[in-house]
Amino acid sequence: MIDPKTGLPPRYLRAPDAARFLGISIRTLEKHRTYGTGPTYRKIGGRIVYSVDDLQAWTEDGIRKSASEKTATRVFPARPLTPAEKASR
Repeated sequence: MIDPKTGLPPRYLRAPDAARFLGISIRTLEKHRTYGTGPTYRKIGGRIVYSVDDLQAWTEDGIRKSASEKTATRVFPARPLTPAEKASR
């Protein structure tokens, strides 16, 4: 599949590179994957890969202009979600 904007195929990063891209540890990214709170990923063979577009979209959920701002989306921590948090997704 070719990106219509760039004319290039989508770029995928392996987990260590994706963690570096996000500025978090590989272990935190693994926890996000386990708990379902992280970015969308793909499993190709035995390898986990992340689309750069998916990583950027996941970080967009955390955009805020002030600490008091109420937004419809939230980036959850790398832990099991409570029932209330699951319902708010």
